[in-house]
Amino acid sequence: MLIALVCGIGVVLAHQSMPSIQKFGMSFWRTEIWDPVSGEFGALPFIWGTLYSSVLALLIATPIALGIAIFISELCPAVLRQPLVFVTELLAAIPSIVYGLWGIFVLVPAVRTVERALPDSLRRLPIFSGPPLGLGMLSAALILAIMVIPFISSISREVLKSVPPAQREGAYALGATRFEAIRAAVFYARTGIIGAVMLGFGRALGETMAVTMVIGNNPKVSLSLFAPQYTMAAVVANEFAEAAGELYLSALVEIGLVLFIITLIINSLSRLLIWSMARSETFTPEPVEAEAPA
Repeated sequence: MLIALVCGIGVVLAHQSMPSIQKFGMSFWRTEIWDPVSGEFGALPFIWGTLYSSVLALLIATPIALGIAIFISELCPAVLRQPLVFVTELLAAIPSIVYGLWGIFVLVPAVRTVERALPDSLRRLPIFSGPPLGLGMLSAALILAIMVIPFISSISREVLKSVPPAQREGAYALGATRFEAIRAAVFYARTGIIGAVMLGFGRALGETMAVTMVIGNNPKVSLSLFAPQYTMAAVVANEFAEAAGELYLSALVEIGLVLFIITLIINSLSRLLIWSMARSETFTPEPVEAEAPA
């Protein structure tokens, strides 16, 4: 049933985007021009913006989320454990539009202040170039990181709780310190933690409203953290209601199809990674019999 539903979504998106597919072909994936007036459409700025912001968010969120999970499951006093779990899970319940409003009034001014405080020597680098607007890739990555932290930390916490006590006891019996015992537990739960990280990655890929409100919405490919950019979900949300003409509407639907395909590819690769790690953990080599001396 679920496989049929996924296939059905893909078929509908492919059918509705057929005029754009027939006109642009595979060049739609690598073209940087997005000009509805002249009828030229390319998805590269949106693909870049989506992957760039999601990867940056994951790099920021993963250490913090894993630290929260380790603290709550391994180090936190019992009296504080439930309140911290409640606060962490509450972050996941906040609507995306609320995160976007917070980003506009708090995060964007803070990022703008950081941009203006950077020395000129750093601003000459491509990664820090751009006007000090506050709206841009860094703001989008930060707000995405905040949004995915509760997902990664909650799943990682449950995975760490499921680690058999014998793993920690065995580490202590071998003379390990508390830090080394926690590290052994994290290593034992690494497959589930990677699954939690990939789930957060998928959450970041599809985020719409909060990112739309702080990323600047400029269809340009740029390495700069401060440059306004665009994502696939944001362009569909912003322009779908204003699309005039069959080709314009079809191009927007094809962007949705591209996002659907990228999500499937990433989820499939993460599943293959988890399967390969699980197989390597359960693999035990056969004993090698010693040869009799001649």
